[in-house]
Amino acid sequence: MSILKSYKYILEGLDCASCAKKIEDKIANINEYKEVSVNFATLKLAFKTDQKNPKKEITKLIKEIEPDVNVVEIDSDNKKANYDIFRLIIGISVYLIGLFIQYNFNIQIVLYAIAIATLLFRTAKKALVQIKKGIFDENALITISVIGACFVNKITEAVMVIALYEIGKILESRAINKTRRSISDLMDIKPEYANLKVGNNIKKVSPDTIKMGDIILIKTGEKIPLDGIIVKGKARIDTSAITGESILKEMQENEQIFSGSINVEGLIEVKVEKTYENSTVNQILNLVENATNKKAKTETFVAKVAKIYTPIVLGLALLVAIFMPILFKNITYSDSIYKALIFLVISCPCSIAISVPLSYFSGIGKASKKGILIKGSNYLDGINNISEIIFDKTGTITTGNFKISKINCIDESYTKEEIINYFAMGESFSNHPIAKSILKESNGKIDTKKVTNFEEISGKGLQYNYENKKIKIGNSDFVNYLYNKEENYGLSLYLKIDEKVIGNIFLTDEIKTKAKDVIKQLKKLNITTKMFTGDKKEIANIVAKEINIDSVKAQMLPQDKYKELEKSIELNTSNKNIAYVGDGINDSPVLARADIGISMGGIGSSSAIEASDIVIMTDELEKIIDAIQISKKTKKIIMENLTFSIGVKIIILILSLIGITDMWEAVFADVGTTLITIFNTLRILK
Repeated sequence: MSILKSYKYILEGLDCASCAKKIEDKIANINEYKEVSVNFATLKLAFKTDQKNPKKEITKLIKEIEPDVNVVEIDSDNKKANYDIFRLIIGISVYLIGLFIQYNFNIQIVLYAIAIATLLFRTAKKALVQIKKGIFDENALITISVIGACFVNKITEAVMVIALYEIGKILESRAINKTRRSISDLMDIKPEYANLKVGNNIKKVSPDTIKMGDIILIKTGEKIPLDGIIVKGKARIDTSAITGESILKEMQENEQIFSGSINVEGLIEVKVEKTYENSTVNQILNLVENATNKKAKTETFVAKVAKIYTPIVLGLALLVAIFMPILFKNITYSDSIYKALIFLVISCPCSIAISVPLSYFSGIGKASKKGILIKGSNYLDGINNISEIIFDKTGTITTGNFKISKINCIDESYTKEEIINYFAMGESFSNHPIAKSILKESNGKIDTKKVTNFEEISGKGLQYNYENKKIKIGNSDFVNYLYNKEENYGLSLYLKIDEKVIGNIFLTDEIKTKAKDVIKQLKKLNITTKMFTGDKKEIANIVAKEINIDSVKAQMLPQDKYKELEKSIELNTSNKNIAYVGDGINDSPVLARADIGISMGGIGSSSAIEASDIVIMTDELEKIIDAIQISKKTKKIIMENLTFSIGVKIIILILSLIGITDMWEAVFADVGTTLITIFNTLRILK
């Protein structure tokens, strides 16, 4: 069995979203090429094949669709020569020379022909390639319009149409590239090197050569190349590229640090916990790079309509040319052909074809800046159309960190402070996460010098000796105590000294500070809220009541969550989406099954992040509201662009048919609306 190798290229000069889809489909239809994707947003072509040196064949295939596109290596410094501007200047100059040569008609005609041929060359070449395959696109519309205008002796209008169209394409390309750079800058987090500590020496190496357990040194101003634990030093860290938070974090020994962040001040040594392939920064880069490969419904609709749009436009233009002189006595065939040509220019779908994918790309870029990674434009669309959100509890609505909510003195001869100290003395020897919460409550005021014979019993508790007393800490079974079920509203740990239980503590998972406010805002958006959890019913009800969630189901296994979600989806008749928000491995099936799966990227498991459609890197629930707002703004701007583009085209079309407008208004309807919609789209990034 042959081994497939991955290839990635930059498609330099690709400025057409529909052409990107055509290229992807053409290559994907060839058996030798697998997992083909063309990302119009990043201009990247990616595929797998067992072919050796596939670039030559790939280039040939692409040239058949887009002759002006160059296939270059990812790291290539090659840049497409900006000959279009030069060609534009030459074409216009030759036309102007011909315009002023009045004494020789033949020379004038030759100059006009040279000027139009120079200006029309690129567009006509693209049109010819597509026509050979039976495809009529905007290039064909413009080519027919220009040639037709020449035949009805409208040379100036012909030059104006193609010149303004070329200017529009140049400005359009620059606007798109500006957007790409803006979004690329937002995610410019890839580390270029790592300082590997080898004995007493420091060696600068590529991050992907670092192994787990290696020690790396991070200096002031450097990007953190890999995830790990600080083992020496302290620093102020800028995590904004990862989490969207602008506030610097003070970090010290034993704290976890994420790749992609920047060490603003300090010198630290970090023990690497993940290879570069599995690092936070690489996961983010892969998500962002592939984000726009999945097409939203609106984009798919535009792509489908484009296949029949141009033939219909050509047919209507033909009807205008043939029947207007028959229906209206004062209109000649010369007039009707000219009006048909105007119709063709007006009907070019450039503004729609560009503004829709560009809007989604900008929305995804805006979200990534805020620490919200959206894996596809269809999910950006989908989050604006949610009727119900189901939340996991632990790590999603709550922080996943326990705090002592109550200290209970069963034997009143002991004080609460004494009970906590006994708990803390034992837990100080434990690595269990709950131990940190108990030690935090004691404020570290404990003496462990007299603690002996410490032993931890997995799943039950721990025991030790202190001043000839036998201490046991654990669940009710471990200490042999019959507890009051009505009082068990949290995780309960009991303290037993010798043969007597003297007290217990209740630990509850902290609710995230803004969870209640997020639920309130979701309800204002008419979104129903639910909670699915594997926790006890009593605890789940307390949390649900605290944040005012609509309904709750507790003590659920992963398969229970999946079945309940399936039931909700089947009963959903609103034509709206159901979202699930979670963070754990047990949430992976429901995250994958939900219409929109949202995972917590900080605390979340790798499987949950992989299964989800949207990743919140900060673990902050309020980012869901941010994502909905970005989605609404993106949709609003798309609708503005579509309404404006179609509206202007219809108005100028009507005016042209009744003889009020001329060819230059038609050009504005095409090129002008394209540029205006592009600049309107850039508002999403603000």
